Amino acid sequence: MELKHIDLADLSVSSANMRIRGRAPDLTNILPSVRVRGVLVPLIVRAVGEAGGPDTGSPRYEIVAGKRRFYAAMAIAEESGEAEPLPCAVIAAGDDAAALEASLIENVARLDPDEVTRWESFTRLVREGRDPQAIALTFGLTELQVKRTLALGNLLPRIRNLYRRGEIDAATVRHLTLASKTRQRDWLALLDDESVYCPTGSQLKAWLFGGASIPVAVALFDLDTYAGEIVSDLFGEERYFADTASFWTAQTAAIKARAEGFREAGWSEVVVLGAGEYFHSWEYEKRSRAKGGKVIIDVGHGGDVTIHEGVVTLKEARRQCQPDVTDKPKRPELTTKLTNYIDLHRHAAVRARVASEPDIAIRLMLAHAIVGSGLWNVRVEPQRAASDAIAESVETCASETMFDERRRSVLTTLGFDAETSNVTGGYDGENGISGLFFALLALSNEAVMEALAVVMAETLDAGTALIETVGRHLAIDMADLFAVDQAMLDLIKDRETLDALVAETAGQVAADANAKATGKVKRQIVADSFAGSNGRARVERFVPRWMTFPPSAYTARGGVETVSRAAAIEPLFQAISEAEMPADGAAEQSSVASVPAADEALEQSQDAPEPAADTPLAEAA
Repeated sequence: MELKHIDLADLSVSSANMRIRGRAPDLTNILPSVRVRGVLVPLIVRAVGEAGGPDTGSPRYEIVAGKRRFYAAMAIAEESGEAEPLPCAVIAAGDDAAALEASLIENVARLDPDEVTRWESFTRLVREGRDPQAIALTFGLTELQVKRTLALGNLLPRIRNLYRRGEIDAATVRHLTLASKTRQRDWLALLDDESVYCPTGSQLKAWLFGGASIPVAVALFDLDTYAGEIVSDLFGEERYFADTASFWTAQTAAIKARAEGFREAGWSEVVVLGAGEYFHSWEYEKRSRAKGGKVIIDVGHGGDVTIHEGVVTLKEARRQCQPDVTDKPKRPELTTKLTNYIDLHRHAAVRARVASEPDIAIRLMLAHAIVGSGLWNVRVEPQRAASDAIAESVETCASETMFDERRRSVLTTLGFDAETSNVTGGYDGENGISGLFFALLALSNEAVMEALAVVMAETLDAGTALIETVGRHLAIDMADLFAVDQAMLDLIKDRETLDALVAETAGQVAADANAKATGKVKRQIVADSFAGSNGRARVERFVPRWMTFPPSAYTARGGVETVSRAAAIEPLFQAISEAEMPADGAAEQSSVASVPAADEALEQSQDAPEPAADTPLAEAA
């Protein structure tokens, strides 16, 4: 840029200035400073005419950024009768995109414009040849933020103006981006008619979707095979089924197929709860398949499906535990209230003792986690896959193989049926939780902790920040447990991400040479690099950035859930680092062993002699 002082008479406000429209600028906070010190920060201007030319009556420079400083200088010139030249930075003439960017950068840094004004400016930049990624880099935004702003272009002009004036809120505008122009006009008609109700906010979503909005995340079926329409929320990343009838047709078929699969697996009864029926966990107890446990499929109004394996109603459970007594007493020895009195006092005595016996408490906790009770509801993570290819990839990966070996070892140790799919809910003994507790008393603390670790692993919630926390704490190296397969490659659709993967696996030269190739070609290059085929060097122990602990992204656009979750728990690790906790060996300890309270709780029991298998219950306890 060329820096120079330019007379007020030779300056005017450019049409590229994002704040040229609207009322006169507010000079309250800068006028006193300009009166005392003058204009210190240069205006950004560009030449628009030549002195002595046919348009000598026109100003020679137009202001791209610095409109308020210009008006302040003019106001002071009118007060004093003297006009000082203003410091200006002159940019190249004719570059409308650069001029608009300069105006946007200055104004966004000073005060965020309303979103509609920003949309107008971003739209002009797109017309000048800037893409969303370039705009995002220029203004320090994510590409998703830029696309959300550009999404306002899908709205009718009147709706944008209502939003600009604050007459409708952001939630309403967000949902209106889902609507067609016809549907938007229908909504405006409701807004104009004072005699009818006009839906806004979350109610608007229900109105647009005919009473219910169903997100794609709840689908049991493969989305690639779904023939119906799916719409995206252009302000965010949510996706919904446009036609609820088509969704329910596909979802119902998937539920029937899932139920049939349970029947083929040997479950005696599979119940699908209909609309209006709800599964209340406190009304059921866990029972194995051999003990009459059934499968209940709970279907919500929003399309979500929860599967409860191995449960019976409390009434059925009591009937199973009821002793076969042919001669019932005509008059019971104890009244109901006296029975309650006895039960509560015995409970208080046992509770007090258990609280001081950690080795017993851990065995009770494990028994409850495996069998369940009226107060416990522990569920196995279902690991729901969005497609058969994902399911097969997870089932055959090294991590799952390693976990399955540990699970089978624990099943053998506990004496469970070898065909049981999970330790949790897999106990099939005659005496229920009491029988399992008695069996656990005969096991060493090491065996109990191994079983506890498997149960915890089975019930660890997928897709949560806890996975990021534990994985990073244990310093898991995904290269030891994961290998990129075709299922993952087929799921990568983003061009920028594919380019980065090609560069990381085959080299930057290959990435540059295939920059304009199709996604299929790029995926094949990556696959060849892993296999060492078609003349490419074999890549060993490669892990994509989103899979590492901690994870990172390939682009600045956001939308990587593992990265978002890791960022949420980052302060926890920073606090530990600042406290200078010892790190030697911490990554190799288990989550139980790394908690001092657990060490202290088990110290006494680990040093004690192991109870023999034939030790009476009272002595073992």
